[in-house]
Amino acid sequence: MIGRLQGLLAEKNPPQVLVDCQGVGYEVDVPMSTFYNLPALGERVTLLTHFIVREDAQLLYGFGTAAERNTFRQLIKISGVGPRTALGVLSGLGVTDLAQAVTLQESGRLIKVPGIGKKIAERLLLELKGKLGADIGPHQGATTDHQADILQALLALGYSDKEAAAALKALPQDVGVSEGIKLALKALSKA
Repeated sequence: MIGRLQGLLAEKNPPQVLVDCQGVGYEVDVPMSTFYNLPALGERVTLLTHFIVREDAQLLYGFGTAAERNTFRQLIKISGVGPRTALGVLSGLGVTDLAQAVTLQESGRLIKVPGIGKKIAERLLLELKGKLGADIGPHQGATTDHQADILQALLALGYSDKEAAAALKALPQDVGVSEGIKLALKALSKA
């Protein structure tokens, strides 16, 4: 029903913002990935939205990109995942990291998100498999078993998901596990 809002950013109270559209203020819940990219108060903002009507409430969710909104819609279709949980996933991982976790079937990355337990993480991986692959870049879609092992090793050594993923991107596609770990550690030590 409401697909997009464009107006002045009146308030920012994470995870909610108030968008003034010609005198009408819309309260919109946004993931933190969108929140961090919002302009300053009083400036123009455009948000793609998803409107949910329940018996006890009418809720409006906003997103900075179409990929975020599409991923949100995929998430809320899954049994046991509501809008708040979907926002939490997008806030904790982001679209690219979520797609990579689904591609590599890494429930550990999902469990780190507040509100996601082992059962929900497994369900997310199962239900989203093949649905989020289009949202990630070609270098991430062509992940091999070796790359998954290298990524797991880097995470086990204490590197963050983003650091490990960045190091993995720099590696050649056909690198072996032990050589890949050495190269990735060398790249991470320079950063």
